[in-house]
Amino acid sequence: MKTLCKERLSVYDAQIEKKRLTFIVVFIIMLAVALYATASGSITLSISEIMRTIFGNGEAASNTVVFGIRLPRVATAILVGALLAVSGAVMQCVLHNPLASASTLGVSQGASFGAAIGIIIFGGGVVNGGSSNVAIEVNNPYIVTLSAFVFGSLSTAVILLLSQLKKNLGPGGLVLAGVALSSLFTGGSTLLQYFADETKLTAVVFWTFGNLGGTNWAEILVLAVIFLAAMTYFMLNRWNYNAMRCGADTAKSLGVNARAVMLVSMVICSFAAAVAVAFVGIISFVGLVAPHMMRKFVGDDYRFIIPCSAVAGALVLLAADTFGRLIISPVILPVGAITAFLGAPAFLTLLLRGGDRD
Repeated sequence: MKTLCKERLSVYDAQIEKKRLTFIVVFIIMLAVALYATASGSITLSISEIMRTIFGNGEAASNTVVFGIRLPRVATAILVGALLAVSGAVMQCVLHNPLASASTLGVSQGASFGAAIGIIIFGGGVVNGGSSNVAIEVNNPYIVTLSAFVFGSLSTAVILLLSQLKKNLGPGGLVLAGVALSSLFTGGSTLLQYFADETKLTAVVFWTFGNLGGTNWAEILVLAVIFLAAMTYFMLNRWNYNAMRCGADTAKSLGVNARAVMLVSMVICSFAAAVAVAFVGIISFVGLVAPHMMRKFVGDDYRFIIPCSAVAGALVLLAADTFGRLIISPVILPVGAITAFLGAPAFLTLLLRGGDRD
């Protein structure tokens, strides 16, 4: 018996080490891509130049390129990708739906509708350099960001209200409610665009493309604080998620208040996703693809899925943005389109396979 226990313990330890190694490898790859993204562009910088600049010994031109343009973009990609991915991983657990993500619950569509209101009704406007190579910029990003956040959060508020009014509304019902809200917000956005003038319509379309180059360090700090707060809550509840993965009844038998954990987790996930989308526009499929990528390596253990999904989401979005910046430079392809091309085949694959149930 002792020999058998030792063998099982040895196998378990080997599995844990493999999962830890997976996290470390993905994290190192993400750092390498971040360094490559910082070095590459219209002005190529060496690794030594980047290091000197980061530690305060760089030239004025290098300081402008690194701290003014590339590092903010890289940091935004890492934080937004991590927020969307970890939110998707937790949503898939608490809703028992492998296709759950911010888009499933209407958060992204609500944010898009809010951005349209901010641009068209509240006068966000645009500034266009007059050249196809000059990016269109939202003239009043704070109004647009606030509107996108409010309506992105509204979707979650409505879903949670429905769950309170109708106690027997299960995870499947919540997803269906999200689909209905997505349709509602999409229809509203279409109507707003139909009556908008050409300038405002262009701004709305540009915002929905997704843009990681419009954030400043203050906004990046907001994203970082929200990410750390969300990750703290998720990691504190990692064992609860493992219990809920086996079903609500099993979780209750282990002393987990499954409904409370689901509601609080959904609020935090939707809030985090709404903030991320409000700052950068619509980023598709990262919250769906990254968690399923990691499940292939670490299984269904939420002690590892949560941090691994965050790093994988950061890697996916950072790689997609770097590819969009460099493939036909100096033209920058919209990152939302790149992630959509990546995510759509993965989404169809999950549908055909029926998804890997949590």
